[in-house]
Amino acid sequence: MQKHDVYLYGMTLVTTMHLLKGDFPEADEYREIRESHVFPGGETGSCSIVLASLGCSVKVDGNHQGRKTTELLQKHLVERFEVDMTRVYDDPTFDGVEDMVIIAGHTRNGFGAFGAYYSDSVKRWNAPVREDIANADVVGLDPFFMEQSELVARICHELRKKYVTIDCRPETVMHQYCEVNIVSGEFLRRTYPDQNVDDLFKTYTDSTDGLVIFTFGSREIMYGRKNEPIRRITPYKVKVESTLGAGDSFKAGAIYGVFKKMPDEEIVKFAAATAATVCSRFPLALNPPTLNRIAEVMNQA
Repeated sequence: MQKHDVYLYGMTLVTTMHLLKGDFPEADEYREIRESHVFPGGETGSCSIVLASLGCSVKVDGNHQGRKTTELLQKHLVERFEVDMTRVYDDPTFDGVEDMVIIAGHTRNGFGAFGAYYSDSVKRWNAPVREDIANADVVGLDPFFMEQSELVARICHELRKKYVTIDCRPETVMHQYCEVNIVSGEFLRRTYPDQNVDDLFKTYTDSTDGLVIFTFGSREIMYGRKNEPIRRITPYKVKVESTLGAGDSFKAGAIYGVFKKMPDEEIVKFAAATAATVCSRFPLALNPPTLNRIAEVMNQA
């Protein structure tokens, strides 16, 4: 079986994206659309583009594809970026997973049917294959597929494979065994609206030997490990074209950092610069970050 630098398990979909002129409108107001595109999206789809652009060989698995998504993902992920999607199931009875995002400067609003997707009695995602994890150097794990996502974490732990995950609660197996858990401010606000962030950070670091990172958009990033003081860095400043894909590219940057065996501070800085690079250009699929561009962002700080 072919080896890959990175194995990604999670959500890959097709995103219709509209970039507006000016700010997001109030109710009953009008805005011009500056650009529109239809490209691969989702936490794993976007992440795979970034990692491929950085020179990694990538294999993905996760949700099923269908009539409205397979052809476009084949064209962009497989043919352009040489992402291995051979494990992904193409269901001829299913449209596939799509969403729409409207972007205006630092703001973006997503629209989809994920509630219906997850409430369907048919679970349209694959169970992970142990050999795929065994044949990767590092793993990226989305937590959205219930016991199958947890199984990826357990297999990684058994095989001593390092993995990067996102938005996992501290009591989960996925958090416990992780090398890195990147927790977004959006997830923290939604899940722990009344908790002190510093106290919550300690709860997270006490629950794993891995690196914990809290991100808050353009505000300070918090990071650290068990029995260490909280460390903080300010995200890199760029002229923002679009924030779509920022979190996914931060995850990709962290995966790359783990793959390259970077120390914690370098992982966080590299991930932040990767996200900043994506924010400075639109769309991600046509302007993926490169190592040279990421170095430029880091050197301008």
